[in-house]
Amino acid sequence: MKRFATTLVLSSAMLASATLFAQGTGQAAGAGAPPQGQIEVPWNDRIPAGTPAHATKALAESTRHGEWVDIALPGGGKLNSFVIYPERKDKAGVVLVIHDINGMRDIPRAVGDQLAQDGFIAIVPDFLSGKGPDGGGSASLGQGVGQAIRALTGEEMTTRLNAAMEYGRKLPASNGKTGVVGFCWGGTQSFNYAIAQPNLGAAVVYYGNPTAGRPSPEVATDEDYTKIKAPVLGLYAGNDARIGATIPATEEAMKKLKKSYEKHIFENATHGFMGSQAGAGGANLKASEQAWPVTIAFFQKHLK
Repeated sequence: MKRFATTLVLSSAMLASATLFAQGTGQAAGAGAPPQGQIEVPWNDRIPAGTPAHATKALAESTRHGEWVDIALPGGGKLNSFVIYPERKDKAGVVLVIHDINGMRDIPRAVGDQLAQDGFIAIVPDFLSGKGPDGGGSASLGQGVGQAIRALTGEEMTTRLNAAMEYGRKLPASNGKTGVVGFCWGGTQSFNYAIAQPNLGAAVVYYGNPTAGRPSPEVATDEDYTKIKAPVLGLYAGNDARIGATIPATEEAMKKLKKSYEKHIFENATHGFMGSQAGAGGANLKASEQAWPVTIAFFQKHLK
C-alpha cells in the first residue's frame, strides 16, 4: 500500500525537535531559537520518515505486520524489540536497526517499517532495555537516555546484537542472512558489530566511526579491522567535520587489509541527515533520497 503523497507543514516545535534529533546530543536547543535552514519535507514512501511527525504517520498507516517481542538475553533479561515483516511470499534477509543516541522512538521503528516495505525482515531493538527504572527501557529514562546509552559497553552491545541476530535467523520467514544498519551512535555500533561478528552478512554505517567497542574518541586499529568479514557501506554528511575527519584513516585501513568498504559523502548535508530531512536547506533531504536506494541495493546484494 502506497502512503498518501502530501506535504506536512511542521510546527516550530516539531522542527526544533527534528534539529535536536539530528544533533544526537540529547541537549536542549536554545530557548526560543528559530531553526536554521529548515524546509518543508514532502511525504515520500520510498525513503524512511525524516521527521518525528512523518515517523508517527508512517507507522500508523503501514499495512505491514509489526509486533513487539522480548528477545531473551544470556544470563537473564530481555531485549524489547519491534519486528516488522515484509509482504512477500519467499524468505527474506533480516536487518537489525540500531537507533541513535536518543534511544528507541518512532523514527528508528519507521526505518524498520521502510526496510520491510523494501523486502526485508527488520528487527529494531531498544538497546536500553532493562536499563531504566524498574527494568524499563528508553521510554522510562526520560532525559537520562543519553547518559544511559553512553554507559553501554562494547561487550553489552555485542551480546544484545548477537541475541537479536540469533532470534532473526531462527524466524521461519528468514533466509538466514543478517545485516545491520545504524545511525550516528548507532552507525558506530554498526561498524563495531562488523568487527565483533564474523557471521554478519552486511553492515551499513550512517555517519558513524569504528571504535571497536572502546569509549569515544578512541578509534579502531588494524588489528580490529582484520576481524571484519562483512562488506561495509559508509554514508556520510559533507558538513560533518567530526566524523569526516575519521574517514580517510578508515578507508586506508580497509583498503590495506583488502576489506570491502564503500563510502558515499553527500555534499552540504549535516550529521543526522536521514532523521532530520528538514535541515540544511534541502541538502539533508537530497542526501536521504540518494542514500536510501544505495542502502537497499547493498542489502539486496549481500543478503539474498
